[in-house]
Amino acid sequence: MQFLIKAYDGPNMLEKRMAVRPRHLEGMKALGRQIIVAGGLLDESGKMKGSALVMDFPDRAVLDEYLNNEPYVVEGVWQKIEVEIMNVVLVNGEKVQ
Repeated sequence: MQFLIKAYDGPNMLEKRMAVRPRHLEGMKALGRQIIVAGGLLDESGKMKGSALVMDFPDRAVLDEYLNNEPYVVEGVWQKIEVEIMNVVLVNGEKVQ
């Protein structure tokens, strides 16, 4: 199952986000191909305000387990998370199964 995750930082979290970011990226690296796409959400001035991810997990329970251990969640950077089931059809312009 693919999931669209939009995670919004709490107020004044940019400095903390940057401090936690190496652990976040290490966790992302460990997930490998489960990550379809991931990147930062930016405000109008180009500063980070959150993250958007499209990820592949067997089910919502496994996604929730990932989120419960995600450094940005554990450290309180992400304070609002929206999750929707998604049907990925194209990646880099190429049709997916």
